[in-house]
This record gives sequence, C-alpha cells and structure tokens, in this order.
Amino acid sequence: MLSIKNLYKSYQYAGLRQNVLEGVDFEMDAASSIALLGESGSGKSTLLHLVAGLDRPDSGEILFAGHRVHAEPEAALAAMRRAQLSLVFQQFHLISTLSIIDNIRFQAALCQRLDARYEHELIERLGLGAQLDKYPSQLSRGQQQRVAIARSLLHKPQLVLADEPTGNLDEASSLEVMGLFSELVKRAGSSLLMVTHSKAMAAFMDRRVNLHNGRLAEIE
Repeated sequence: MLSIKNLYKSYQYAGLRQNVLEGVDFEMDAASSIALLGESGSGKSTLLHLVAGLDRPDSGEILFAGHRVHAEPEAALAAMRRAQLSLVFQQFHLISTLSIIDNIRFQAALCQRLDARYEHELIERLGLGAQLDKYPSQLSRGQQQRVAIARSLLHKPQLVLADEPTGNLDEASSLEVMGLFSELVKRAGSSLLMVTHSKAMAAFMDRRVNLHNGRLAEIE
C-alpha cells in the first residue's frame, strides 16, 4: 500500500546543507498502523510531508496506491490528498466559519463520499451529537480534536497521516482520544502512520519504528 525506497532529503541551513533522511526504506501494508518515533528534529514530520506530497525528496521513491508521489504533478497530488489521504495535526485546522457538522463533512463532500449512516456512527462514537450546530470556537480542545478525527475518516481514506494528533491535550484526554482514533481507523479499513514522541500513544499502533540519524529501525 505504501512503499518508500532509498529516500533522501536535506535542507539548507545558514549556508550549510543538513541531511535529514538518508536512504530510508519503508513498507506499510493496507489496514495497518505504525507509530513513528524519534528525537525532536529527527525528520519525522518531514517524512510525513513527503508521503503526503507536500514536499519533494532529493532522491528515492515513494509509491502509494498507484501514485509515484515523488514524481506526480501537483494537480494529481492534490486529487490524491483529497480522496485517498487524510492528515491530522496537533493544530486542528477546523474552519472557524463553518458549523461542526459542516467541518465534519468538508473533505467527504469534496470527494463526493458522504455516507449518512457512517457519519452518524462517527458522530455518536466520538460523542459529538450535541455539538453539531456549534462552531469550533465554542468547543474544548478535546472536542475539536474529535471533530478533526471525524472529518479525517468520513471519506474512508486509504491512509491517515497523523502528526502528534493528541499533542495539545492533557494525558487523560490524550489516552481517551487516541483509543477512539485507533479504533475508528480500523473500523474505516484505513491505515495510520502516526508521528509521536509518546510511548503511551505508540502502544496503540501495530508496529513502532524509530527514526535516528536519517534511518528507520523497527522497535521490538
């Protein structure tokens, strides 16, 4: 489902080139979940951005669902992100002028995959039934993250990319939301690649890998 081969990425800092990813090889099966761990600045978020086509590698291959992500034109990448991917971040990126129900429906509506029965299931499971006519500013951070999760899953993407999705929540809320998130990803039949610094959050995933010195290694 996702295959990364010999991926290199570097950035220019203060006139010097710094290598971030050095020959990364990575395989991910359909309907699986992987936690990507590593120290701050190790390139975890960079790897997610490359998979999503938000940045381009220096060299190497990224193959996802029939797309050569590293080589596709921007229009094809935008269509891929709309229909086959979801991105969930620490910052919830809800649209302040839309009601909660319209925020939930936003991506599914764009790719014409609204499903009333599944929408109702997500709303009930995430405890959002009483919030649908409200606006993001009227919700707590935990509730906003639940809205972001519902939005990310309603169109049943092949792959969800999450970057510290519970980083703005306290520990108790993080565990509760992460439990729901991982359960609902499986229910959708999606895969989840999640960047986290937390071993407690990583424990919800099927596999755990560590990014160190530009390379990935499985954690036993």
